[in-house]
Amino acid sequence: MHLTRFTDYSLRVLIFLATKGEQRSTITEIAERFDISRNHLMKVVQDLNHHGYITAIRGKNGGLLLKRAPQTIILGELVRDTERDLKLVECFDDDSPCIITPACRLSPVLAEALAAFLAVLDRYTLADLVGPQRSELIQLLQLDAASSDA
Repeated sequence: MHLTRFTDYSLRVLIFLATKGEQRSTITEIAERFDISRNHLMKVVQDLNHHGYITAIRGKNGGLLLKRAPQTIILGELVRDTERDLKLVECFDDDSPCIITPACRLSPVLAEALAAFLAVLDRYTLADLVGPQRSELIQLLQLDAASSDA
């Protein structure tokens, strides 16, 4: 399985915001730190805002903040929300064109594997990704440690 860039960038945005704490961030700041497209990041931020992971505040003193506590953001939930298609193979579709679908055992095996993958992600939260390595993340993201305290 391969997660899309959209999910990858969603995780990066949330890690950045969790690391920064209560201090607001901007799309430009995050895009520069990760060296990723600001335009693509705008779509990611809009989706994260729509799903209730972040708050986007407009205006002069605006910015991005986590809307929920990091320990309540479950990674499996995020992946389900950001991945547009979790079908591993075309036979996951009801109208599969594969002629062996009625007798094939691949689909249920892959469905079980996908469920196991998501079950593992369901055991972890955003807090687990930031946790004890927060000071190292602050350094790597070139954040001011004093203004990043939450």
